[in-house]
Amino acid sequence: MAPVNEPVAFFFSPGSRYSYLAASQIPALEAETGCRVDWRPVDGHTLRTLRGRDPFLGPPVSGQYDWTYRRADAEVWAEYYGIPFREPPDHDLDFRLLVRAAVAAKRLGAAARYGARLCAAVYASQAWPVDEAVCVRLADEVGLPRMDFSAMLSDAGTEREMDAAAREAHARGAFGVPTFFVRDRMFWGNDRLVLVRHYLHLAARP
Repeated sequence: MAPVNEPVAFFFSPGSRYSYLAASQIPALEAETGCRVDWRPVDGHTLRTLRGRDPFLGPPVSGQYDWTYRRADAEVWAEYYGIPFREPPDHDLDFRLLVRAAVAAKRLGAAARYGARLCAAVYASQAWPVDEAVCVRLADEVGLPRMDFSAMLSDAGTEREMDAAAREAHARGAFGVPTFFVRDRMFWGNDRLVLVRHYLHLAARP
């Protein structure tokens, strides 16, 4: 199959269970379709704030946002993908720290390697809490220079890049994570990966 020339933008948040599920399927997607996935860490809360409404604040606006449902749904998806899933002991995550860590890794050229590991640390490991020490340890494990990574965690450039990613995603129509863009088409959610794959096959036709 001829590869799709444009990269597939993958806006994800390491603290999102559905980002973890989708991230686990990226290697297979690239191998099957020949696409190149551009991992774009984004703070989901910032993205939802830009939209003007955050369904995670206050009582669930629908059953889709109920934690019990989301846990059961993620467990079924993980079973389907054949990957581990562990519901975090609580939802007291420092989401901006996780995104900053993913952006720092992206700035150092390891967006995919680190992003996948960080998502898995939150939802498929016994590491808890996933704090700055865990973020730095994962950077070591993927071969990133510790001092450079640690400096970038609190670097103003990292903050600017993560906020710019949220503004870009919002401007392109995204309202949550994970969101994929294939050329000018947007696909939201782990469950839309089947449509991403379908569209990539169509785009690769002469």
